[in-house]
Amino acid sequence: MGFQTEFNSVCKFKSEQELYELLEYGKGKMVKSGFRVYPTGQKVIAYTPNNEAIAIVRISASIAEINFQGEEVTQVEMELVRKLTDEEARVQTALAYEMFFGERG
Repeated sequence: MGFQTEFNSVCKFKSEQELYELLEYGKGKMVKSGFRVYPTGQKVIAYTPNNEAIAIVRISASIAEINFQGEEVTQVEMELVRKLTDEEARVQTALAYEMFFGERG
């Protein structure tokens, strides 16, 4: 058992529904497997399930727990700061691919 630290600039959605709720209502949450540490209070870049930068969000809560199925999970609650412009999204997506999502060598 241990905590995995997330990169300060990465908040990647695995579910289109979770992303839709954030963009539609300005607040949302996502559930990640394993115990993870998210920087509560910090602004981070949010990415779609397809690894595309889409918005700036502020992490409002990060709760790591063992659910009723005995799995280690982390729930992350966030608030939408703003959507990225097309140019910002293009640049952030390219940088994230090189730094986080691309091949590891």
